[in-house]
Amino acid sequence: MTTNMDLAELIERDDDVRALFAGDWIRYRASASLPDLTWYAQSTCARINRIFFDDPDEAQRLFHELVPGAGEGIDFRPPLNLDYGVGLAIGDRTFINKDFLIVGGGAVTIGADCLIGPRCSIYTPNHAEERTRRREGWERASSVTIGDNVWIGGSVTIVPGVTIGDDSIIGAGSVVTRDVPSGVVAVGNPCRVVRPIRAD
Repeated sequence: MTTNMDLAELIERDDDVRALFAGDWIRYRASASLPDLTWYAQSTCARINRIFFDDPDEAQRLFHELVPGAGEGIDFRPPLNLDYGVGLAIGDRTFINKDFLIVGGGAVTIGADCLIGPRCSIYTPNHAEERTRRREGWERASSVTIGDNVWIGGSVTIVPGVTIGDDSIIGAGSVVTRDVPSGVVAVGNPCRVVRPIRAD
């Protein structure tokens, strides 16, 4: 079984991993390495979720082993479910509430001091639109970037390729299908900017 390692090392030695994180077309189900990476990540998440309240220090150790790009002071609540730990970067002091899900191998960057509400999902894969290529399993991933000090409400879905700017707030239940600038409140499906951040 493949274990997690430095992303640069994985890219250096594996064409499928290189293509995945470059946003090129891949066939996940035909890959010799990508299913092993997701198996490792998902099984590690299952272990973290199982021991979190009985052995929080070990859960944190496993989390940082799984996510080498995680900063200091990150607080999270289980269950946590990731397809890949490599390619995920999380800034210092970010809080991630329960039922957090990241699907696919696009690079995901979450800034420092963010608040991620419960049942938030980030999706990075795009399957082929043309029916034959979709049946053959072709897909490619697009990165997602969340700036610093962003508050994402509960049950928010973020689709491939989206960037959310610093200090913004995404309302609960929103589906973020396009970029959101810094310093705004955005809500809805599809998510739209409704106003700038205001002083309390």
